[in-house]
Amino acid sequence: MNDKEKILKYAAKKGAISPREIESVGISRQKLYRLYREGKLVRVDRGTYSIRNVEPTEWHTYVTVAVAFPKSVICLLSALQFHNLTTQNPHNVWIALDREADRRNPKRSRQPVSIVRFSGDSFSQGIETHSIEGVHVQIYSAAKTVADCFKYRNKIGLEIAIEAMTDCIRKKKATRDRIWQFAKICRVSKVIRPYMEAIT
Repeated sequence: MNDKEKILKYAAKKGAISPREIESVGISRQKLYRLYREGKLVRVDRGTYSIRNVEPTEWHTYVTVAVAFPKSVICLLSALQFHNLTTQNPHNVWIALDREADRRNPKRSRQPVSIVRFSGDSFSQGIETHSIEGVHVQIYSAAKTVADCFKYRNKIGLEIAIEAMTDCIRKKKATRDRIWQFAKICRVSKVIRPYMEAIT
């Protein structure tokens, strides 16, 4: 299998790829650009290529960010929006990166992003993988996102965290026990307790 065939196979498997990903497996990005010029790949966004022309969805920005930051997890306001737990429409895509695994500053993204650093179970637990436009996008679950919002209440606002938890329980996106589990992982159980008890 030559390099062009490897790129096409990789693109078919992942749904969308970036030149940086191709270089990370030892193939020159120029070969990716050649496939694009030959019409065998289509550009779905700046720096993002696909083997087929996928119709963009409402979550297209999440796809491009997931390709740009393959080790990231969609979190906080962006995860709330995905789970339909907020009326907020954040301008940036919020992502979490593992504080321990990659201490380098990430490269700039063409999509505006807000980056937070998690570590240990706070990073690794509660991740769901959703297939969007053929790309595997990692997003925190509704329960984990509620706990994260309380942890970052000073950054996003306590009112948003309370609203998210109330909607999560009332819309049956997650049980109280599940939220409580992640509250302990995120070390915000004492903060969450009075607000959870107030929800009837």
